[in-house]
Amino acid sequence: MANLHAVSQRTLRDPDPSRPSRLERPARAAARARHRIAPIAIVAVLAVALGGCNFAWPTFGLDHGYDVQGQETAKLWSGMFMTGLFVAAIVWGLIFWCVLRYRRRKGDDSIPRQFQEHYALEITYTIIPLVIVIIIFVFTVLTENEVDSVSHPAEVTVNVTGYQWGWIFQYENAGGVTVQTAAGGAPHGRPSSYDAGVYPQLVIPEGATTKIILKSDDVIHDFYVHAFNFDRFAQPGVTNVFEFTPNETGVYPAQCSEYCGLYHSEMLFSVAVVTQTQYHQWLTYQEHHLNQPPTHFALTQQ
Repeated sequence: MANLHAVSQRTLRDPDPSRPSRLERPARAAARARHRIAPIAIVAVLAVALGGCNFAWPTFGLDHGYDVQGQETAKLWSGMFMTGLFVAAIVWGLIFWCVLRYRRRKGDDSIPRQFQEHYALEITYTIIPLVIVIIIFVFTVLTENEVDSVSHPAEVTVNVTGYQWGWIFQYENAGGVTVQTAAGGAPHGRPSSYDAGVYPQLVIPEGATTKIILKSDDVIHDFYVHAFNFDRFAQPGVTNVFEFTPNETGVYPAQCSEYCGLYHSEMLFSVAVVTQTQYHQWLTYQEHHLNQPPTHFALTQQ
């Protein structure tokens, strides 16, 4: 019995070196948890990143913009979105680290060390968000100034009037060329496409600055071109002026995006961005055929 007691005492004093001690077990368990979570976290980050990529510049659901102003807006949106993802990654990382590092372990009922204040940490998490907000504010102001700037004079000027329920596009210095929604619109069923005989088409030249002078004849409408990442209210008694500088040809759908009455859904139009040569040919033709339905370019973007 004495020998058995001695062996037991020796075993307690000198445990098997191949087995982790009581102090090492929590650390090894945390390491195993990190190894299990790491692949999941990597897959999640890649899924979010690839979900917003277009392999040129990530726009995260926004159109990349087919004009200079729209591209500036897309860059601002992408920058803000990536900043948000960066901040979210830090916050989520700290949360998961705290969950894993300070979780309650089996057999350990001790209370972690408590502290009420940490000046360096408090100053850091106060200053960093302020710096981020200031940077976002500066870039937002710069982008808004770029998008809202108006040149004098513009290469093309179009007076746009919204009314219930249609649009009128009147080209200045173009011999009275006017394009508008067909009389009565299409209240009894929308055509399958932006029909040339019903919905008007705003034709503007590629690479040229087009000034839009926007107003409303009745209620509030909204001039919205998705491909340009832009919309602006047409308000009664108010004239809004803005510009487009398209840099890619195509015919893009557009619409009124402010509910304005019973046939709001029929306030559709399209924007045709054509070459300079095509634009001048189109304008010359329209000047000589004022009493005929305007020619339309086929829609290239749905």
